[in-house]
Amino acid sequence: MTSDTDTLVAEDPITGEQIDLPADVEVGEIVDSPVTGTELEVISLDPVVLEEAPELEEDWGE
Repeated sequence: MTSDTDTLVAEDPITGEQIDLPADVEVGEIVDSPVTGTELEVISLDPVVLEEAPELEEDWGE
């Protein structure tokens, strides 16, 4: 059984659609958009804010 406290609602920054996230999501976590499949990063939890996750760049020995 699930309740409203088990999920958080956030707006997909690409499509503007509302998506459900687990209630235990953390800032900096990467989640996949269920609409576009794009990786999104959790920027804030109060309110929940998502941004398109940055592309990983190669680490040239740093």
